[in-house]
Amino acid sequence: MTPTEETSLIKQLNEPALQRKAFEQVVRHYSPPLYRQIRRMVYSHEDANDILQNTFIKAWTNLENFRGEARLGTWLYRIAVNEALNFLQRQKTTTAIDDAPAAVVNRLRADAYFDGDEAELQLQEAIAGLPEKQRAVFQLKYYEEMKYEEMSQILDTSVGALKASYHHAVKKICDFFNSRD
Repeated sequence: MTPTEETSLIKQLNEPALQRKAFEQVVRHYSPPLYRQIRRMVYSHEDANDILQNTFIKAWTNLENFRGEARLGTWLYRIAVNEALNFLQRQKTTTAIDDAPAAVVNRLRADAYFDGDEAELQLQEAIAGLPEKQRAVFQLKYYEEMKYEEMSQILDTSVGALKASYHHAVKKICDFFNSRD
């Protein structure tokens, strides 16, 4: 979405008569990238769909709080990542086994919606072994090719800390693959 299109959409979101239609555009435009990011974090299609729905519900109910200081996409990513992290935190307190990287691979193998090959499964296993923050930073940088400045707004962390997290994540993933040789 171009900056001009986003500005126009934000104006429509602020007009009660156009708000619903504009939000439908937001959902149509941002659903695919947000779903991909959430799915990479939680690994389950059903959970990702639920979190995506919660993301848009939260965005809709808090629309008046969007001040436009960040891009609309950045605001939505922040909501989505926070929803996914909250979900993972709740999962961690209820089940310890799902936190294990091998369990992630088993879930992906059993998932009819997963279309990756063995290399992708191994990458997902390596990513699952990362601490949550490093995992989120790696996924946003590697998959979404997001700039550190935008990630900083989403994750509410300094650019320097994000660069360090990404560096550590890459090193751990390389170590994971090197240990398999």
